[in-house]
Amino acid sequence: MSPLDLLGEEELPFFVYGTLRPGEHNHDLFLRGRTRSEEPGRMRGLLLYAGPGYPYAVEEPGGMVSGELVTARPEAYERLLAVLDELEEYTPGDPRNLYERVARDALRADGVTVVRAWVYVAAPAVADRLRADGKPIENGDWRGDGGDTPAHRLS
Repeated sequence: MSPLDLLGEEELPFFVYGTLRPGEHNHDLFLRGRTRSEEPGRMRGLLLYAGPGYPYAVEEPGGMVSGELVTARPEAYERLLAVLDELEEYTPGDPRNLYERVARDALRADGVTVVRAWVYVAAPAVADRLRADGKPIENGDWRGDGGDTPAHRLS
């Protein structure tokens, strides 16, 4: 029995919107060689906020975020999930999390096909701070807001 079975979690693709996107610093460090496919996608119900060299997605009705849907190679899935949880400093149930990993619907590039995917969103306390004092990325695309600049790649 796999650890995923014990947690009751499915092997879902990942929706990435920041430094894990192709061409960004963390993509090669964490995803290269572990993915079966990567394709553009969007996720409704999220709003992006600028962070210190990386973005935060905050759950917000009416928002839309651009990113990529990343499907792991089956033999790499469990290790990739653990590595991404570690990168995002996510531990299930830990109130100190900066991010929470949640399953949400994403749209493929055709704008019609829906796929369930994991996405890391700002944890509630972080989301509250961002809503109060954060800088929203209005177009929903971190790259379009300067995410491909060297400063963003250092995260």
